[in-house]
Amino acid sequence: MESPHILGRGGCQEARLPLSDDKVHYARQIIGLVVADTFKRARHAAQLVKVEYATQKPLVDLTKGTFKEAPPQSGEELKFEKGDFTTGMASATAKMEVTYKTATELHAPMEPHATIAQWQGSDSLTIYEPSQWVMGTQRTYAELFGLPTERVRIVTPFIGGAFGSKVFPWPHGILCAAVARQLQRPLKVVLTRAQMTANSGHRSETEQTIRLAATADGNLMSVEHDVKSCTSPVEVFTEPCTGITPVMYATPNIRLKQEVAAINIGTPTFMRGPGENPGLWALESAMDELAWKLNIDPVELRLKNETKEHQRQELPFSAKAFSECLRFGAEQFGWKDRPKQVRSLTRNGKLIGWGMAGATFPGLRRAASAKVRLLPDGTAHVLTAANDMGTGAYTIVASTAAEVLGLSVEKVRVDIGDSLLPDGGLAGGSMMTASLLPAVMSACQEVLKTAKAKTAEEVFANLRQSGRAAVEATASSAPGEEGKKWAFQSWGAHFCEVSIDEEIGRLQVTRWVSVMNIGRVINAKTAASQVRGGVIMGIGQALMEESHLDPNIGYPVVYDFATYHFPAHADIPRIEVAFVGEPDLNFNPAGVRGVVKKNAEHRTAARGYPHKGNPGDLRMEKLSFFSTNKFGGFRPILRNQNS
Repeated sequence: MESPHILGRGGCQEARLPLSDDKVHYARQIIGLVVADTFKRARHAAQLVKVEYATQKPLVDLTKGTFKEAPPQSGEELKFEKGDFTTGMASATAKMEVTYKTATELHAPMEPHATIAQWQGSDSLTIYEPSQWVMGTQRTYAELFGLPTERVRIVTPFIGGAFGSKVFPWPHGILCAAVARQLQRPLKVVLTRAQMTANSGHRSETEQTIRLAATADGNLMSVEHDVKSCTSPVEVFTEPCTGITPVMYATPNIRLKQEVAAINIGTPTFMRGPGENPGLWALESAMDELAWKLNIDPVELRLKNETKEHQRQELPFSAKAFSECLRFGAEQFGWKDRPKQVRSLTRNGKLIGWGMAGATFPGLRRAASAKVRLLPDGTAHVLTAANDMGTGAYTIVASTAAEVLGLSVEKVRVDIGDSLLPDGGLAGGSMMTASLLPAVMSACQEVLKTAKAKTAEEVFANLRQSGRAAVEATASSAPGEEGKKWAFQSWGAHFCEVSIDEEIGRLQVTRWVSVMNIGRVINAKTAASQVRGGVIMGIGQALMEESHLDPNIGYPVVYDFATYHFPAHADIPRIEVAFVGEPDLNFNPAGVRGVVKKNAEHRTAARGYPHKGNPGDLRMEKLSFFSTNKFGGFRPILRNQNS
């Protein structure tokens, strides 16, 4: 097997191939694979293996690492400077410098990382593996084992949670395929929960220093964002926190720097909002502190400094409704009644605190393809090698095809997650919907054109009369020149309320409102569920989730769902979600962008409506959608009372 880091248009999570040297680079690193015909025998045999080590104390403290300038991310340098930061700081009335730290966070999907490999001879391989990028995974295994891509099949119709950890193959999958070829028998390898804490990625801890300078009335003069994160000895992965800074708030002077240090940990990887999540938390926290220092309302400070262009790309934003998110969220939350002094609001003997934060994430899109078949039985069949991680891809593909073809959604069947199907793109970076739906729309239009019909019903009638088995068409969609004209982002605002019982040291999030601008909302229920999921993950990140390493042996001190804490339904209030803005037709023909889920952890920020039902009840009688009218007000365009 060859060992390049990025293989063709696929990739590996670690540049070092498994078992390729005699060094242990981090705790729980895979050093061998025991194979047996039953699980009990394999486990017993593994316990009989004795390993001799020459030991060294691991380096697991980020502050003691040797930092180097972070490499480019997606071809873009992470170090950036615009204007004269020093002069801007010197001329400002208000200045502040603050350092924020975030802890290591685990993906903790309910479905573990697992691989089944089956060879047909020595030149054809089938892999059953949860993958966020079916075709990228196919290309990776093909290049690793020296096979043509068409001789490798990846099957992954469902994923039980991924959050970025299942984009590329990990060492256990590579080993599984290699040993299965040697044995010429199907082989299954499943990581334990303990192994997943080190062998399937995590979000790197970060140390971020923010320096802000502003005039007395709150206009930003300078922004500096300096970030340190860590990676493993066998791979360079950077948590790119500074990428989001130029899009949030306007300033004539900006300076960004990102450094990374290798320490003895498993390789970090993408995690739901990689970089944007901790980066926004630091920036939004600093904006709150600046608002306090200047005695300016935090919402007003953000509105005052809203930027109309991406300050690094020097392009205007397309279909931006960040100010509407802030204003409507403040209205729904009752922000005008916020307490102006600390410890000034109490309820039932508990301290009550309110907070808010802005949110954004890049509008990303890749090439994608889909095939549509119309059958004599009056049904349509959509086929694409896309993914559903529980976010509703099956649903939105079916509803989109039904709309274009003029069918009821019950008459549309969707098959996804198989590399035998057309390339459906990558389920990561909140880009699956924006990438895939234009291809589905085009394929539906093309199949009608192929059949020389205006509706699917005409095609069905012709098929029944002619005796043909089907009419089908395949279409693709990809980004064009729009990225040279516009910068694309999704936007949002979160508002929250927390209660603190000082006597027992208990903090609870009691209310939450989220307002999002994501372009066209394809499916109200699944989009709102995405936002709620991001909020819940943010609450967990802020209050519960933290993975420490034993400084003596380097092992994570958490190893299962009992020791790694995250929210249960009883920890979560009712989360009210609203959407504002118009379809972003500059971005793609469907007008959709990714659902913003980021920075929900900021100060566990939020407030919602009074509870109805149990905490965590996800009924949607208050899910609302708004767009702006020409006078700048809000007009409801849908209120779902019956979902």
